[in-house]
Amino acid sequence: MNKALVLVDVQNVYYTCRQAHKRNFNYNQFWRELSYNLDITHAFAYAIDRGDSKQREFQNILRAIGFEVKLKPFIQRADGSAKGDWDVGITVDALEHADDVDEVILVSGDGDFDILVNALKGKGKTVTVYGVPGLTAESIQKVASKYVPIDTTLLL
Repeated sequence: MNKALVLVDVQNVYYTCRQAHKRNFNYNQFWRELSYNLDITHAFAYAIDRGDSKQREFQNILRAIGFEVKLKPFIQRADGSAKGDWDVGITVDALEHADDVDEVILVSGDGDFDILVNALKGKGKTVTVYGVPGLTAESIQKVASKYVPIDTTLLL
């Protein structure tokens, strides 16, 4: 059984699933599908912490499934815009743990990760990207070893 590293960009998957399907991502089903064929050695879920109780409940569900939840504070700028992405953190963790695994599973449609995917493939890793069709950058779909569209089978 191949060893796998799982990296989930929680904000990206939440907003793209809501926009495209008006539904939420089914983390339990996703975990069941992965763990059936893979030995998950590390699984990280990257989220923004707004400090509300509903969000903490969701984070505890992710932990119970098997994810290590990594949080960054929500930052509201003076101009009303917000900041809180995990691109660098996801990249650092991917490169730090890649040598321990055969496969990297990335759940994000963010095209900025195409450089990371290429770097991981250069290390001989299989990189599977899960993303919402129509909202996943073509650049990441093209470089991924495998692209898995998030469809109704992975939604609540």
